[in-house]
Amino acid sequence: MHTREEKLEAFGRLLDVMDTLREKCPWDRKQTNQSLRPNTIEETYELCEALLNEDNANICKELGDVLLHIVFYAKIGSEKGEFDIADVCNKLCDKLIFRHPHVYGEVKVDGTEQVLQNWEQLKTKEKDGNKTVLSGVPAALPSVIKAERIQEKASNVGFDWHNREDVWPKVKEEIAEFEAEVASMDRDKATREFGDIMFALINAARLYHITPDTALELTNQKFISRFNYVEQQAKEQGRDLKDLTLEEMDRFWEEAKKH
Repeated sequence: MHTREEKLEAFGRLLDVMDTLREKCPWDRKQTNQSLRPNTIEETYELCEALLNEDNANICKELGDVLLHIVFYAKIGSEKGEFDIADVCNKLCDKLIFRHPHVYGEVKVDGTEQVLQNWEQLKTKEKDGNKTVLSGVPAALPSVIKAERIQEKASNVGFDWHNREDVWPKVKEEIAEFEAEVASMDRDKATREFGDIMFALINAARLYHITPDTALELTNQKFISRFNYVEQQAKEQGRDLKDLTLEEMDRFWEEAKKH
């Protein structure tokens, strides 16, 4: 691993490269916050994929891509005279120090849960902090992740089940309500009830320390792998996938599960 001096030198090199690209590259020179935003989202998802696969080589690469965007936004901010990368780093350090009084102050904590509770309370005390408990949840978050964040923040101020097992009757209740609305063919109400099922299941996942977005993505990957096997078996028989009977697809599916 590199020394502190080598790390600082590498970061300084990145800043120098960014300055040069912004000055001399036509593409980099024309970029704005809004033009970069879609790419930032894409790079973040690529990093998440590498993290999910525990692919350290790609994690390193994708972290670099995300870091480039951070430096890029800071460069644009400095050109506007609004902020630069030093402001970004200092504001982050100030926030971390303020929100960790158990490390930088005299506050005592018993464990992770108390740290999280203190974190939410400290956020409301900050000058530019969130006005309400849930106002800090970004509106643009994907719905599954947003639901998890909402539940975490509510839990951090004490709004949670006393025992995690108590969540299961709620899950069953929401499923029953969804089935009732489906039976009545009320699409709008059924849609809302299905959302309640998902919210309750995400709550259950949180209580059992399972990340729902990760769990769903693992299932997505598993389904893709098995379905690709079914499709490959059809091709090896010189047949189109849609020409297989459901029984044949099920047989190949079971084979895929064994593999």
